[in-house]
Amino acid sequence: MVIKGLKGVKAAETAISHIDGVNGRLIYRGLDIGELTKNHSFEEVSYLLWHGEWPDHHQLLQLKNELKKHRELPEYLENLLISLPAEMDFMSVLRTAVSAAGPLNKDKPSYSDSIRLTAMMPTIIACRKSHLEGRPFVRPSAELDHVENYLYMLNGEKPAESQCKALETYMILTLEHGMNASTFSARVTVSTESDIYSAVTSAIGTMKGPLHGGAPSEVIAFLDEAAKSGNIEKLIREKINRGERLMGFGHRVYKTHDPRALALKSVLLEIAGKDEWLGLSLDVETAAVRLLQELKPGRALYTNIEFYAAAIMKSIQMESDLFTPTFTASRVVGWTAHVLEQAENNTIFRPESHYIGKMPVV
Repeated sequence: MVIKGLKGVKAAETAISHIDGVNGRLIYRGLDIGELTKNHSFEEVSYLLWHGEWPDHHQLLQLKNELKKHRELPEYLENLLISLPAEMDFMSVLRTAVSAAGPLNKDKPSYSDSIRLTAMMPTIIACRKSHLEGRPFVRPSAELDHVENYLYMLNGEKPAESQCKALETYMILTLEHGMNASTFSARVTVSTESDIYSAVTSAIGTMKGPLHGGAPSEVIAFLDEAAKSGNIEKLIREKINRGERLMGFGHRVYKTHDPRALALKSVLLEIAGKDEWLGLSLDVETAAVRLLQELKPGRALYTNIEFYAAAIMKSIQMESDLFTPTFTASRVVGWTAHVLEQAENNTIFRPESHYIGKMPVV
């Protein structure tokens, strides 16, 4: 029997994460995602995904120092970023840069390479952005942690604490999400005993597709419309009555609340009063959920992570062409965790196809 897209087929065993779509749970290494965003940093949760345990003080400090050390790009890589055509999209730039960053020899996937790939991704994005805008590249800061440094390189100034907290929460929530298309691509590549840079290059190429790593630009358009409407409830009621889809609501995997959206909302509730776009997103959600229950009873339509991701990107004034690259800058942690896991107990992926063409006449 052919199962198109391998939907529902279990192709690997993993201890990294688990998605329970029926009950709306996302678990990293045995821990609910909501708990991880409350008191832990991007670096701590990354270490958890890579190693399966929390770092102690020394291990966390060592990881932070390694990330800072690998933020600087080699000169040839900066020159490459400058030389690529201006019309080349950011995901293609990331794919090309990561491919070029790999070592000449084919090394076995390692934790140190996972750190290097994670560290360099924001720098590649920021370097390319500054070149396209015709301004000097803001060098990485050794004084700032991972997410804060990313915002600093993009904007040239230390970000507000509320913006940094919101983006860090989003990036923790998007570190990992099971055997999605890009993660599968990374595992298939490394299953051939190829190197980790090739595996991440494959994953970036997969993430580039609009069916997987599409940006929440339509949600931003919805929030813009709500901000200008003067009457959020009236706007949403009219959209529902016209049969329009409310962008940012519903998810094909989660049949109830998206746990990532709930975790992101929990943090935003603490800081929404400091940012008009985060506050607007909360107002839109309240009105939309109530009206959906009134006008579409029996359907569980709640916000997904893209809804609040859009609010965050809008609040930190991030251009839409940076949404998917930023998603990639976090997901590289999950990809490399899966690459390391695959390499530990490897079997090459070799599915079969069902031939439906002509046969020779006997």
